[in-house]
Amino acid sequence: MLVLSRRPGESILIGDNIAIVVIDTDGGQVRLGVQAPRDVPVLRSELLAQVEAENRRALVRPAPPVLAVAQAQVAGRGGPRRSSTANTPQPRDR
Repeated sequence: MLVLSRRPGESILIGDNIAIVVIDTDGGQVRLGVQAPRDVPVLRSELLAQVEAENRRALVRPAPPVLAVAQAQVAGRGGPRRSSTANTPQPRDR
């Protein structure tokens, strides 16, 4: 890891097209500006870790019951069934 000291207004260049600029310092906090092309993702590491954790949780969650019933019906393994006369017109009383 490269460790550098910078003052407000000073910058660090990464490659040909990314600049990290120190905007302000206030006690233990540093405000940075990032100048990068739009096609370069710039993410805060803690937010990326949070999204990745949520994605992992979503992969292991059980399917909701409604989805499980629909999947079973599509597979022909259960669920509510209609009688064969459900769509057949019934005779009327005269």
